[in-house]
Amino acid sequence: MKEIIKKFKIVDIIIIFFVIIALAVGFYTYKGFRQTADKQIEATSKIVFKVYMRGLTFTGDKLPIKKGEKTFISIRNVPYSNLDIIDVKADRRKIVIPALGQKKLVLVVEDASQPDLYDVVVTLTDTAKITKDGAVVGGNKVKSGLPITLEGSNYKFTGTVSDVKVIDTVDEEINKDINTTDDVQ
Repeated sequence: MKEIIKKFKIVDIIIIFFVIIALAVGFYTYKGFRQTADKQIEATSKIVFKVYMRGLTFTGDKLPIKKGEKTFISIRNVPYSNLDIIDVKADRRKIVIPALGQKKLVLVVEDASQPDLYDVVVTLTDTAKITKDGAVVGGNKVKSGLPITLEGSNYKFTGTVSDVKVIDTVDEEINKDINTTDDVQ
């Protein structure tokens, strides 16, 4: 027995040790004790998320981002895909001024010193992989605060995700039922 042990060198013992560890990890993965990346995806579902762009400067007549069109997005400066624009809300920058001689303490009015400054919220939709940590789009978790660039034929704006909602097919059917019953009455 001692003669057999003397024939092994330290490198041989290390190699045998790592082979045993690799076999153990493979066994635990095969039996389901350890999750692999493909098992972490729980479902694939549609998501709706809002991109908030603060202080957007635009001097044209109409905002180039329009409801019903597509926009190409980049997530963390990595190009992703064209997505459908569900809704666009733009509001001129406002200021708060004191209201003298009135019951209200302050008034909120448009800032006349910056007439071309807007705050814009764009609502987009996509199909995402749903995990325990949230929705994954283009290899990135879509969460509030994620930087996103929207690009069209005549614009390129940067904003951050401000809201993410996972749309279940059951929820869609319930909403359709509610909407159809409202239309009938």
